[in-house]
Formats: sequence, structure tokens, C-alpha cells
Amino acid sequence: MEQHRTLTVDGRTVHYRDEGRSNTPTLVLLHGFLQNLDVWSSYVLSYMHRLRVITIDLPGHGLTDSFCDVHTTEFMARIVKQVLNDCGVDQCVMVGHSMGGYVALAFAEAYPYSLRGLGLVNSHAMADNEAHRAAREEVCRQVGDNRAAYIVGFLPSLFDASRRAALSKDIKDLQDQSLETTAAAIIAAQRGMAQRPSRIGVLQQLDVPVYFVYGKNDPRIPLEVAVTQTLLPRHAESLLLADVGHMAFIEEREYLKPRLLDFVLRCY
Repeated sequence: MEQHRTLTVDGRTVHYRDEGRSNTPTLVLLHGFLQNLDVWSSYVLSYMHRLRVITIDLPGHGLTDSFCDVHTTEFMARIVKQVLNDCGVDQCVMVGHSMGGYVALAFAEAYPYSLRGLGLVNSHAMADNEAHRAAREEVCRQVGDNRAAYIVGFLPSLFDASRRAALSKDIKDLQDQSLETTAAAIIAAQRGMAQRPSRIGVLQQLDVPVYFVYGKNDPRIPLEVAVTQTLLPRHAESLLLADVGHMAFIEEREYLKPRLLDFVLRCY
């Protein structure tokens, strides 16, 4: 089964893909800020013979329309749930990268009965503090002044410095992909992330396994924060990767693929 689908919500279009075999475990992959569902293509190709894999363009990203001035993580989680309803999926393992992890946590809070497992890749459950919110407003200002310059300069900084040369094609692909994102959509995502509450309690109360993937050199998530998060769930598994920044699923793609697949299968 390979299907490119659209769903209409409030008169706007949501784009997603539903690939693989319908009678197998379901994995939902949620991309990060400025990305779209294509960032998961190599994972889908590896998994589609053993799993049903659903990838979604989150609001304002990829081919999915923007809905409003602020895309909160709660709103994005509702969109994800509507996609799963459209697919007839009752339960899944959901894995989110960075912003996608914030959305997955919001989903876990609202629809815990829909999860068999949760994966957070370079993501965490804490709310923004005042400094982080101010930094997001500065991003909004920069995007308003020169969207393309912000995108091109920002994305390489997410990768560990030792990996940037070897992954230059991946970085260029991400830049090209991200340049399709409008300034309004970027600002809506930033302001939505700034409003998200702490979901530490969600991690502590989840009854399903949680899989954490972190880069030891992540410029966005200090290692001590990453390690602390892994201690919160009742059942947690973690992967801490050396010489990896904020893009672990690309920086260590071939290493992570079989380990993530194993986690999904064990959740079922």
C-alpha cells in the first residue's frame, strides 16, 4: 500500500502519506520545524515491508496549509488525530523529531489510548522559559526581515560541526525544502512552540514505552537535560549518540534505523 492523501479540515488541506502494509504495526513519524514528511523518506523505504508508516506534513509545512497565526502543539496534535481517524488507525507508535516531539507529547496527553509507544528524537517535555520565548520572538523578527537568510543560516547549526562536510548534501536538501515554508507559517510554528506547557507529567504518567534519542553535542538540548528526561517515564529506553547534534535521525541514519524498528516491533 502506498498512498499520497489529503484531508480537508476547516476548509484547509492537510497532506500525508500512508505507506506499507495495513495489517502490520503502525508507525507515525512527525517531522521537526521547517521540515516536511520527505525527511523520513529513507526510513519509510526501509520499514514499509514490515510496518505501516504514516508521515504527515504538519500545519504550515510541506503541502499542508497554514490555518492561523499561531499553530499550537495542541492544535497540531488534533490534526494528527484527524489524519489517523481518516486512516482508520486506532493505535500506533508515534515518533517525533524536535517540534514533532512536542506535537507527539501533546498527542500523548490528549489521546493516550491511541499510543502503543512514544519516541522522542532530539526533543523534550519542558516548556520554554522566558529566555527561550524571547529567542523565538527574535526568530520571528529575523524571518520577517529576511526569511531565506534565516533558513539558510539556521539549518547547518543543527548538525554537529564534525558532520557538516560529510552531510552537506543532506543540509542542502533541507535548506531547499525549508525555503518552501512561508514566513507566516514559520512565525506561527515559533509562537505555537513558545506557548506549549510543560509535559513532564505526561512523560511520568505514560503507560507505554518511551524511546529517547539524543545527540551528545546537541546545541538545542543540553546533555544533562536529555539524561534527566530519560529518567521520568515508567518504561524508558535511550540512545545517546556521540558526535551528533540536533539532527540525530540524519546524522546517524543507518545506525538509528534498525534500533527504531526494533523498538516499534517490541511495542506491539
